[in-house]
Amino acid sequence: MKGAVPVFWKLLLVIIVSFNGLRVHADTTQGHLTISAPFEFSSLDPTQHGYLFTRMQILETLVDVSADGTLEPGLASEWQVSDDGLTWAFKIRDGVVFHDGTPLNADQVVHSLNAALQKHGPFRQAPVNTVEAAGDEVVVQLNQPYSPLPAVLANYSTAILATDAFGEDGQVNTLIGTGPFTFVSASPPHKLSVQRFDDYWGQPAAIESAEYLTGHRSESRALQARTGQADIVFNLDPVSVTQLNRVPTVNVHSDLLPRTILMKVNSGHDFLNEPEARQALSLALDRTGISRAILRTPGAEANQLLPPSLANWHIDDLPPARQNKEEATALLQSLGWQPGDDGVLTRNGERFELTLITYADRPELTTVATAIQAQLADIGIDLNVSITNSSAIPAGHQDGSLELALLARNYGFIADPLGVLIADFAGESGGDWGAMNWQHPELLGLIESQQSERDVQQYAQTAQQIARILADEMPLIPVTYYTQQTAVNDRVSNFRFDPLERNYFLNELELAQP
Repeated sequence: MKGAVPVFWKLLLVIIVSFNGLRVHADTTQGHLTISAPFEFSSLDPTQHGYLFTRMQILETLVDVSADGTLEPGLASEWQVSDDGLTWAFKIRDGVVFHDGTPLNADQVVHSLNAALQKHGPFRQAPVNTVEAAGDEVVVQLNQPYSPLPAVLANYSTAILATDAFGEDGQVNTLIGTGPFTFVSASPPHKLSVQRFDDYWGQPAAIESAEYLTGHRSESRALQARTGQADIVFNLDPVSVTQLNRVPTVNVHSDLLPRTILMKVNSGHDFLNEPEARQALSLALDRTGISRAILRTPGAEANQLLPPSLANWHIDDLPPARQNKEEATALLQSLGWQPGDDGVLTRNGERFELTLITYADRPELTTVATAIQAQLADIGIDLNVSITNSSAIPAGHQDGSLELALLARNYGFIADPLGVLIADFAGESGGDWGAMNWQHPELLGLIESQQSERDVQQYAQTAQQIARILADEMPLIPVTYYTQQTAVNDRVSNFRFDPLERNYFLNELELAQP
């Protein structure tokens, strides 16, 4: 017995140590959150992939935005504009430090904004002349009045980094921001890791760390939600939502977005250059069937480009979108199209055959594209559907090869949709994600006047005029408004969704103890 006591105590000690090791591991895991979404990233440059870095709360912008689209102070505590609309002054918030411990000041902000000014993005598209520091203010001098400037400075592409985040060549080498989480590591295109920043100026995070994982296939992301491999999973397809609603440990959130599923039309194409042709395509669509049977979001039918959440830009009294194949056929016949031997319309010896491209990043688009293919076939249009990368859409716009594209356009990309409309409709050939080979002098004049308009009522009236022109001419054909489907594990509390998709609000989340 005396010889057995040391062995017993040794064994007990091993058990205690092992248990404590497991307990420490569990506590560490408990403080870690995993997010899964379909979007890849290839660099640390905010002008390219800043949407991920602001959502993961590494980087912040001068201006913030509330859920209803109201502009709020961010890293700028206040701002003002001169009477002529050409000079904007943004006062930099006191008491903010970067993740490397250096204080936020106007000089560092100017460095970031001037870097953004050299790269593609909405800030470069704004009529900016100079960006300079003046004491604790950043002064932006414009070439002409531009009312959406604060909204542009809320966009991820203008996120503020410390000067040391940039290399000598001006490229972003690392992410040194001011958010509640610090950058830990990145493995493009699939993984980003962050850790809590204890010296954050705002609400500190409760969770210790988080990671973002890219998952292309909706089924794979749904499996991550079902098995608990991911705590929050974004961009689920309707089938996955139905399955996850049966999982007791998962809560599915459905939230409306200022985003519209639409068909981008090459209005310079011989088959599509008449408004009647575009209206015929619209009349052929069964939006109610698409909303209910495919997207499973009844009431999402879109009769115009901008959704009701963007009230200034939405026409309340516009009739609901409806399918009318007879009227669509009559419009096409008035343009000289007649059924061929195989049922496909022909005109001057040419078949009415088009190619529509879309992408799998948003899984519902491929299913909607298949439905549109069948619905256009009913009126004699032979539609080929090509599933490709989203980059094929701007590439096809630039080289002129695009005929039709199905995409989900985010009109909340900039808090004031005027910025997106400028990008989509200004210029002779339109924008990569907007109109193609379609010009409307009156619309261009209205958009230009909006940029300097300060009267709130006049701004709303002009917005309505712009919306009505787009509804009549249909350079882009709206299909449905977008609903974001998100799976959240029940160990996560305080989840809320940002309809403008700028922020995951990780610093507000808490994880239940095991």
